Amino acid sequence: MWAVVIIYRTVTDGFAFNRELLLLYIATGLLAASIGQGRRMLYVIRDWLPFALVLLAYDLSRGAADIVGRPTLWQWPADVDRAMFFGVVPTVWLQEQLKQAHPPWWEVVLSCVYMSFFILPYVVAAVLWLRNREEWKRFAKLFVGLSFAGLVIYALVPAAPPWAAARCTPADVDGGPANPRCMFRSARGVPDGGLLGAMQNNQDGANMWVERIVGRGWGNLNLHSATALLDAGQASVNLVAAIPSLHAGMTAAIAAFLWNRVRRGWRPVLVAYVLIMAFTLVYTAEHYVIDILLGWALAAVVIAVPKLLARRRRKRKRGDPDHTEPADTEIAETVVLPGRRAPGELRALLPLRFRNGRQRSDPATSPAPTVSGEIR
Repeated sequence: MWAVVIIYRTVTDGFAFNRELLLLYIATGLLAASIGQGRRMLYVIRDWLPFALVLLAYDLSRGAADIVGRPTLWQWPADVDRAMFFGVVPTVWLQEQLKQAHPPWWEVVLSCVYMSFFILPYVVAAVLWLRNREEWKRFAKLFVGLSFAGLVIYALVPAAPPWAAARCTPADVDGGPANPRCMFRSARGVPDGGLLGAMQNNQDGANMWVERIVGRGWGNLNLHSATALLDAGQASVNLVAAIPSLHAGMTAAIAAFLWNRVRRGWRPVLVAYVLIMAFTLVYTAEHYVIDILLGWALAAVVIAVPKLLARRRRKRKRGDPDHTEPADTEIAETVVLPGRRAPGELRALLPLRFRNGRQRSDPATSPAPTVSGEIR
């Protein structure tokens, strides 16, 4: 019944690109899949409602940048890109070489890759929740942690994206305003190509200025609802939240999270996804290259810091003479049920007395109680 409703709504109203609607689809789907499984339905509400509320709070708190009142970086990102690429801004060069009057087929791919940022994390989270709730918790912490880390940086270091820089001149943004009038006009006719510099050539019929073109590909698929939703979303979000690129950072974080959890044949797909997302962001004037690099760096930090802290805690515990390492008994208690044999790989890691799902008597000690637990 759930699948029928989703298919009907998709056919009549289009794909669910709205994050709140997508979360509703996922939550109701998980509830439907949990019917007859006891308390599992309560777990859906317990796990996903707070997750949704945290993300909603993140959306509402984007106005923090306006409250802090830091000056917006307009020229610095473009200058860094020029320094890295020998005087050329990659966004300008890519639109000179590749932008056509009408979107080619591969811009459909770019539009889909860009929009995947709003869909893929929730799909991955849903699959992990069904397969392993502990893995889901790890992924949720990564996703929420990276999102809020980006929010803090946006508030402290607001930065304009390339499409906005192409519409504004140095005089327009003197003093680092966050929402100057020039952001809301066309880049056509802006002297010298604005802060990005003028395009030197173009493809036949293509506009001779840098444009925000990430949604052009949807027109080829007649997905006008997606285009309208994208336009509405872009108009309502923080427009000077370019450093770091969360599109790039989240894509890299998902790829890193899945790297050791998928078969080797999928790893090239993960790498390609990260690189295509980066190309999309630069070509469509959503981000500078420096934004991409900083997004990847932030993802690396958010992934590495919890691991380093956990490693430090383990070292501290090992140095505590009163601490007994619980690793072996924890494996037995949380994985192996009484009377069942542990999987082959796990059995090799367990003490001998736990390998058949029960404790064997140790001739040197008194008989131990039966181990019980549940598979998580």
